[in-house]
Amino acid sequence: MKLKHLLVATVLLLLAMVLAACSQPTVEATPCPTAAPCPDCPACPEPPPTVEPVVKEVPYQEEWAASPHNDAEGEPFVNWNEDDPAEIPTNCARCHSTAGYQDYLGADGSAKGVVDVAVPAPAGTIQCVACHNSATATLSSVAFPYQEVPEEGGDPVNVVVEGLGPEARCMVCHQGRASKSQVDDTLAKFGATEDLDTVPAPVDDASLGFINIHYYAAAATLYGTQVKGGYEYEGKTYDAKNNHVTGYDTCVGCHDQHTLQLKVEQCASCHTGVASYEDLRNIRMAGSAVDYDGDGDTTEGISFELDGLREMLLQAFQAYGKEVSGTAIAYNPAVYPYFFIDVNEDGQSSEDEAISDNRYNAWTGRLLKAAYNYQVSLKDPGAFAHGGKYIIQLMYDSIEDLNVALSTPVDMTNARRIDSGHFAGSEEAFRHWDAEGGIVPGSCAKCHTGSGLPTFLAEGVNISAPATNGLNCSTCHDDVSTFTRYTVDKVKFPSGAIITFGEGNDANLCINCHQGRESKASVDKAIGELGPDEVSETLTFKNPHYFAAGATLFGAEAQGAYMYDGKEYLGRFAHVPNMDNCLACHDTHGLTLKVETCAGCHPGVESAEAIRGPNSTDDYDGDGDVTEGIAGELETVGEQLFTAIQAYATAQGLPGIVYSAPDYPYFFIDTNGDGQSSPDEAIFPNQYNSWTPRLLRAAYNYQWYLKDPGAFAHNGKFMLQVLIDALEDVGGSTSGMVRP
Repeated sequence: MKLKHLLVATVLLLLAMVLAACSQPTVEATPCPTAAPCPDCPACPEPPPTVEPVVKEVPYQEEWAASPHNDAEGEPFVNWNEDDPAEIPTNCARCHSTAGYQDYLGADGSAKGVVDVAVPAPAGTIQCVACHNSATATLSSVAFPYQEVPEEGGDPVNVVVEGLGPEARCMVCHQGRASKSQVDDTLAKFGATEDLDTVPAPVDDASLGFINIHYYAAAATLYGTQVKGGYEYEGKTYDAKNNHVTGYDTCVGCHDQHTLQLKVEQCASCHTGVASYEDLRNIRMAGSAVDYDGDGDTTEGISFELDGLREMLLQAFQAYGKEVSGTAIAYNPAVYPYFFIDVNEDGQSSEDEAISDNRYNAWTGRLLKAAYNYQVSLKDPGAFAHGGKYIIQLMYDSIEDLNVALSTPVDMTNARRIDSGHFAGSEEAFRHWDAEGGIVPGSCAKCHTGSGLPTFLAEGVNISAPATNGLNCSTCHDDVSTFTRYTVDKVKFPSGAIITFGEGNDANLCINCHQGRESKASVDKAIGELGPDEVSETLTFKNPHYFAAGATLFGAEAQGAYMYDGKEYLGRFAHVPNMDNCLACHDTHGLTLKVETCAGCHPGVESAEAIRGPNSTDDYDGDGDVTEGIAGELETVGEQLFTAIQAYATAQGLPGIVYSAPDYPYFFIDTNGDGQSSPDEAIFPNQYNSWTPRLLRAAYNYQWYLKDPGAFAHNGKFMLQVLIDALEDVGGSTSGMVRP
């Protein structure tokens, strides 16, 4: 019975095998049998075609493979291979390994903003997945080393740059590892914040040592004072982010993100003659018109200006080491920790001196700050392009600070720290809003941001805009490759007057901003129906704003300064042809006066202030001098006007009034009655608040005169008219004066 079952099973199995052979193609390309093994067996199908495996090509792999990010033998990736244990510490792994970078961003599922564990070495290079993952796809903000205490109090927090694009991936690492706050914290730890010129005693068996920003901190240079990568000195202001032209103001805008090479060929579209990296060192923007290092060359590239200042800084801290610290110091850029004792005092760090056991050990607070900035200037080799003016300011201030302690200071007579006004990104005109989140309101954006004027010309109105580092090429040039300028035919002034230098005249661009922000009309509106000597709590000072040269030049046509009813006033100052507008008399970018041109008609003139026109023979200020320049005539009248303003307040029984030119809102209560403005008086809560219409008009004209320092040249006789009229109205004496 069992045998029978076995035979049946065997036959069934053989039949199944035959059927399978007919219905399934063989793996090998053997031909089908010529005779079907059974009548109902279907024909064998054709064998499937051979399919080659699909190899997916990795984009940009070849470019990345040859880049520094993939230099498997480079020090950034092999430094820890021989350590015991062989691992990259958590404070280094973020930027020296792919695993560490992913860990820091939370791409591996761990907490963001910290590397949780050390990475075993060798860890390989920076792979594609470091920058291409779900975490980097949405990365738009980066925390920097600089820490500040929040307004609401609490522990210091890292400053964060937000609103970033793909460049955020680069900035996670290319930001340095130290900043002003780390230097200050270290000095505080060693008690070296007050006595800056004494080597402090050790703390916990450790001595004060050099603080290294680390390498290629390009983002710290680029963002300047926003992230304070350099050591910024108290009481100084610094440039913010270097706003290059749109499309070339980020890491990936200027560098190929895979090869890391500069897009030099694209630089050439605006910077003619640029064909190599070395050529970039020769670039100098038209706005950089001053001699930063004082060597007399204002045409050399910014890179060479940095070199010059760096030499001066090295000279300063080496002199300081010998004279103040008592130990000679030398620098070696290739050997950590870079600063060594200059045993033979030859100013050089020789091979036997540049060793760890000979590291410099006589640091003072003043020396450490300067040396830190020296290193900052060197360890970003592209600093001249990333934020050259910020680095210039850091080095200039370091030299200046070291000079305080030197018996023979380094000569800085001809060196310059900042650019001319339009490009002085560190100054109040552009940094005023930093404490308010760096957003310039729409009422100020036209003239205080690089994008403001183009926006106004296109839309006729401005909205709030991010603060910029001064004006840009694109502020006035509608095409930065051909440098053509925006065309403006006429300009509306605060009074409502429509002013023009002529159709399409480039000087019309200037007076879009240099027109003031108030006028006779706005002063009259504020006064309303008040009597001339009536005090009103609603009346406040009207500030005409600054450098309102266009309104001064056009005089009565612009109606900027206060013109008294019943008086006649001069209109536009008609100077000689070709010297009758902004660009004819001022260098377009440097803004300096073309004084040498003036000498053609005014022989012997060495300064514009000394000029007095051939028909200006009257003694306008009544001091008996009819040869002094118009500037001198105005100065005397201005001084007498302010004296009369103070006398008027006293005569009317009002609080005493004082003036402080740098402090808004300029006029303050004279609390101690000495007639002078002191620091404790020149504060906003002490602003003058007992205005009468007569006092306001006089103060307004006084401010107008002071805030247009070129008023004597722009329209001196008009300015004399409004000052003399204000003097007369407020009760001052005009005896002996001649009103033009």
